[in-house]
Amino acid sequence: MKAAIGRLFQYFYREEIERDIGAELRFHLDLLEQEYLQQEMSLEEAKEAALKQFGDPEQIRNQCLEISRNGHPLILTLKCLLAILFLSGAILRIVAWDFHTSRCGDLLMAVSILSWVLLYARSNPSRFRSQQETSSPLRLTDHTSFAVYDERKRTPVERVISR
Repeated sequence: MKAAIGRLFQYFYREEIERDIGAELRFHLDLLEQEYLQQEMSLEEAKEAALKQFGDPEQIRNQCLEISRNGHPLILTLKCLLAILFLSGAILRIVAWDFHTSRCGDLLMAVSILSWVLLYARSNPSRFRSQQETSSPLRLTDHTSFAVYDERKRTPVERVISR
């Protein structure tokens, strides 16, 4: 019984889950390294070959965290309750005989839809984060390649201001 309750609240112990996933990934990397060491590779070659075969551990860790978050019983229960809330709002909206009752149905549907959006945004945070500045094709990184900069690397505006 304690194990079942512990699994239900496992979602709230994110650090522990991250530690477990990290340990599991290290274990698999170590196994691959040992396999390559048995093929008489040096330690550095074995580590490099294991990483090449295994892939990016950080990306794999993030994918495992996302899978553990989305398949959690509390999240699944919450999604079912939100679906029931939406359906009850739709039914209330359809069978409502006065204005205020139909607005309650609209409110129930809106709350459930917005909660679904929140759950989606929390389960896929990488889609909503801003991109790194280096990914922009318009970002200027080397000021020396443009003729508008003078020998002290000042822009025309900076030259006017400094006069």
